[in-house]
Amino acid sequence: MTKPFAGIRILDFTRVLAGPFGTYQFGLMGADVIKIESKDGDDMRYGGIAKEWSARGMAPGWMAVNANKRSITVDLKNPEGIAVIKKLVESADIVWENFRPGVMDSLGIGYKALSAINPKLIYCAVSGFGQTGPESKAAAFDGMVQAMSGLMSITGFPETGPTRVGFPACDVTAGATAAFGVATALFQRTHTGRGQLVDIAMLDSMLAFLATSVAEYTFTGRRPPQAANLSVTRKPTGDMFPTKDGYIVLAVMTDKQFGNLMREIGRPDAIDDPRFADWDKRIAHSAEVKAIVTEALAADTAINWAQRLRKADAPCGKVYAIDEIMAHPQLGHRTIVQKIDTQYGPVTLAGSGVKLEHGGPSVDRAPPALGQHTEEVLREAGYDTAAIASLKAAGAV
Repeated sequence: MTKPFAGIRILDFTRVLAGPFGTYQFGLMGADVIKIESKDGDDMRYGGIAKEWSARGMAPGWMAVNANKRSITVDLKNPEGIAVIKKLVESADIVWENFRPGVMDSLGIGYKALSAINPKLIYCAVSGFGQTGPESKAAAFDGMVQAMSGLMSITGFPETGPTRVGFPACDVTAGATAAFGVATALFQRTHTGRGQLVDIAMLDSMLAFLATSVAEYTFTGRRPPQAANLSVTRKPTGDMFPTKDGYIVLAVMTDKQFGNLMREIGRPDAIDDPRFADWDKRIAHSAEVKAIVTEALAADTAINWAQRLRKADAPCGKVYAIDEIMAHPQLGHRTIVQKIDTQYGPVTLAGSGVKLEHGGPSVDRAPPALGQHTEEVLREAGYDTAAIASLKAAGAV
């Protein structure tokens, strides 16, 4: 079955994570993603703690978001290399980059230059702060945007101060936002026949994902506090609790669920306690509610409580480590995690979070070695053997 973006060609100039995560989503959906790298390759190829893989230029963090792509090397400081890019743009649908604003323009391959060659071109520029504004020229990194966006201010415990999220949240939200933006522009092109610039800022993307926190402030004038593990509802039964061998997070949010919880933990008396008569009173007496729950949950294991409480319709979930959730049978049914063969042996990667009835996403091609597809792509663009040899001799590719 044909995938949704089959026939769409992307020239992918992105590096590190925010850009590559977005182009990876398109690759999973069938787009021909041509990753354009320098002779040294994307810096992410060589980082991380898996030293053997990093030495190969195939670090796990890089592999995670670069399957289903083809790699070519082009020297963007070489005029002949720039000529190659302009030739490739003629048949491209999308150019995707995450350089600092102005860099692509300085190379002669910015939006205006490339759209003049191909008016149907969709040009996606991902940056820290966008193409306009007083911060637009500033370099940005995930932790920096986590700090500036307000994300860290609402994460962690008040007594220990702002806390960084445990994964590069701003990078991947920017990548996901870019993927949606490009898909939107592609759809619009079916009506207008024209391409356009898609301007994605990491800061904008994170604020969009923080919509509820933004509204809490704009409606009330109150700065959202650090809530630790407490639900944004502030309900005491929407929190993390220790058990005999681990932790569970409760999501008990209705009166019925509160009653179910109290009965299942052996405290039906709390249902009729006037201190806990409604949610306003339960929130006012949060410490007492939490003490009751904490004492009861210490009697059994996290997995047993998760099963018991969910059966009793008191929603909760065990806190899983990455290795534990990877072994969960639910993942086997969803195929979010897939195995792919590489020249160094099989590897397991996370694919798309989208499932389609037909033509859905899949990991079909191993992440490429640096420059693995240079000749292949050039031949598709019309370069013959002599022309390719000349480009190599000039150091352009």
